[in-house]
Amino acid sequence: MICPILSQSAVQQTAPGWEPPTLQELMLKKTVLVLGMTMLASGAADAGWTGKASYYGGRGRTASGGHVGHLTAAHRTLPFGSKIRVTNLRNHRSVVVTVNDRGPFVRGRIVDVSTGAAGVLGMKSSGVAPVRVELVSR
Repeated sequence: MICPILSQSAVQQTAPGWEPPTLQELMLKKTVLVLGMTMLASGAADAGWTGKASYYGGRGRTASGGHVGHLTAAHRTLPFGSKIRVTNLRNHRSVVVTVNDRGPFVRGRIVDVSTGAAGVLGMKSSGVAPVRVELVSR
């Protein structure tokens, strides 16, 4: 079965000998490309993302109804209460934070960390840093 995502005209315009992936092959690959960020989901413990992180300050309530804490983070899809390890790829510092908010909603950013976590990561002066995010527990 030809992948339903590709139209027949798109298949006809490709190089000779190239076959589009089947739907089953796409499902087995388990690689999802979202807004320029790649998530490899070979298992919950192996889930990881690489992209940019920013930090948020201030006080107040989060989307989960909690408060902004010392080592907390905002992620678009992970369940509240999930623990993630955020590693700054510039200096290799890392911190484990708890997801208690939604965001970031800026293209190319994969996580917002609290001011305290930004201090541990050494990214307060730059405001944005390249990071790797790994799921520790849900």
